[in-house]
Formats: sequence, C-alpha cells, structure tokens
Amino acid sequence: MHALGANERKMTSIFERYLTIWIGLCIVGGILLGKIAPDLAKTLDKMSININGAPVVSIPIAICLFFMMYPIMVKIDFASVLKAGKSGKPVFLTLFINWCIKPFTMYAISLFFLGVLFKTFIGVDAIDLVKMPFGLDLPVGGQHGAGMVVLHEGVKMLQIPLWRSYFAGCILLGIAPCTAMVLVWGYLARGNDGLTLIMVAINSLTMLVLYGVLGGFLLGIGKLPIPWQALLLSVAIYVALPLVAGYLSRLWIINAKGEDWFREKFLNVLTPVTISALLATLVLLFSFKGEVITSNPLTIVWIAIPLFIQTIFIFILGYGAAKLLKLKYEDAAPTALIGASNHFEVAIATSVMIFGLSSGAALATVVGVLIEVPVMLMLVSICKRTTSWFDK
Repeated sequence: MHALGANERKMTSIFERYLTIWIGLCIVGGILLGKIAPDLAKTLDKMSININGAPVVSIPIAICLFFMMYPIMVKIDFASVLKAGKSGKPVFLTLFINWCIKPFTMYAISLFFLGVLFKTFIGVDAIDLVKMPFGLDLPVGGQHGAGMVVLHEGVKMLQIPLWRSYFAGCILLGIAPCTAMVLVWGYLARGNDGLTLIMVAINSLTMLVLYGVLGGFLLGIGKLPIPWQALLLSVAIYVALPLVAGYLSRLWIINAKGEDWFREKFLNVLTPVTISALLATLVLLFSFKGEVITSNPLTIVWIAIPLFIQTIFIFILGYGAAKLLKLKYEDAAPTALIGASNHFEVAIATSVMIFGLSSGAALATVVGVLIEVPVMLMLVSICKRTTSWFDK
C-alpha cells in the first residue's frame, strides 16, 4: 500500500476491492447450502464447548473468528499507544463518540425503526428461538426479560419476539467500534495512518473493559437475555486472545526475522486469511437463515435502514466535531470513519455465542457486514471531496 503516492491510494487486494461481491456470493451460497444440506449448520453449531450442559462457545465459529481477528491484532504496534498524548484531540474525540454516544444512538435508532416503525412488517407475533443464557437454569414456561423458556427438540430455548432479536444484533454492532477495515478506510481517505493505528490500538484495549459492560447494560434495558458470563467470555475469546497472540507473535517474528520481513512478507500473507475467515462465517450464518430471508426478503432491508442511518449520523457527528476542534484533515478523516464503521467480527462472534448461529441477532450483525463496504466507500469519497474544509 505505502508504495503508492498520496493521491493514488486504492485497494490493492482483490478481496478488499470486491468484498461486497464476495459477501453477496456468500449469501447466495449459504442459502443454497441451507437448502441442499439443511442439517449442516445445525451439526456445526452443536460442535461447541459446553458448561453445565449449556453450549457456550461454537468451535467452528471460534476458529473462524480467531483467524479474522489475529491478522488485525498482529499489525498493531501497541508501543505507539504511549505516543497518543501527542494526538490528544482526535484520540479523545474518537473515544468520546465510540463509547459515550454511538452505543446509545444505535439503541435509540434501532429501537424506533425495528420496535415501532417496522414492527408490523417484521411481524408483531413473529418469534425467534435463542440460546438459554449461560449460567441460567429456568423451568419451561419461565420468563427471562422479554423471553419465555420453551422446549425445542429436547433443548431449553428462549422464545423472544423476532424484532427484539434483530434489535439485539444492532446493539452488539453499536458497541463495537471498528478496529479492522478502518485501517483500509483511513488509508483510502488519505488520512493519518499512524494516528489510525494508535486509535485502533486504544479501541482494542478499551473494548476489553467496556464491551461487556455496555453490552450487558443496553441488552438489559432492552429486555433481552443478559448472560454476563457469556459477554465476558466473548471478550476474552474474541478480543483478548487474538490481541495477546498478535502482540506476542509480533514481538517474536520481528526479533527472529526483522521488521522488514514482518511487514513485506508476513502481513501480505495474512490479508486474505482475514477475509476468507469472514466469508466462511457468513456462509455458515446464511445457510441457517436462508429460509427466513427467502420467505421475507425485505428482512435485510428492515435491518439495514437503521444501521445505515446510524452510520451516516455518527460520521456527520464525528466529522463536524473534528471541524469544530480545528483538526487537520489527515486526523479528521480517520476520526470520523472509525466511529462510523463497526467491528462486525466481534459483533458476529458475540451474537452467535449469546443467541446462537440461527438467531435473528446473528443475522442482524451480518447485515452490518453487508452494508459496511458500500456505505464506508461512499463516506471515504465524501472525505476526499471535502479536504478544503480543514486547515492544512
């Protein structure tokens, strides 16, 4: 990437350049797989680590998500976090928008659209079966939040309104600021790559503390099942584990092979690994949700609308605040883009762990992936057309 001139920045990876097309093919492939081999996703979802008889960690999804997250974490030089004080304004603005505003606007916007405006279209009486929360043992007929315990194929499940399941997925997206593709968006917008990496590192560390806390709080007031243990376990598996693995292996590889080999050889090999793991996860998810989508193809539209509005709102808020704070364009662009985009990898993993592979929550997080690329490319284009708004 860095060999290109500042005005020639573009996606060099075929995976990144055509990600929307790959996602579309995964949707079609997953739906077809669900028709041809309807028991495959069920079988894979049952391959899990159980605690007290409850499936807690889906092994196939955990493997896919690790290979999604590790290449991102290994790129981060966490020593750069110590230099963040030199870039105080953009770092503070990013943290404020990502953790003090974005989760709550996502909650309000998705609740209004899914729980009020589109509730009739989704189905007032439509239900979703999700996993019993980890650590909870209620009798059949018992109530938990907005859910009721039912027996499904011999397994206790929670029956909740379908719109609330989609709502849960939106919440999980809203509390996950991007630490992956934002490196691409900031680069394409000709932003400050060093600052982007610093903010990615800080957000990754902040997620270790706040993701579970905010997730539990917002899901709780949304009357959704709250397995605090599962949220914390999700953070440990899908953020902490790849973060520690990335940090340690980065040190080892650079010491053994040198930084040039690490950047020019090792990182180039990892780029398609992340996207391939993401696409494999999407095929699994859509193989299980194919029937819901084909019976009501507008489902994706109902979910996509609040996600789209949230993305645009947060971008305008971040970009406008950067202008008011008199940031340089190179700092303003990544500051706005990192808030607008979502860490859909962690959101997908958490929704699968908490609610199950077949849940509406998992589908909602996948819709987040579906709209991410075209919407973020549009925002990148807006950034590049408005460089004159900022001081040089």
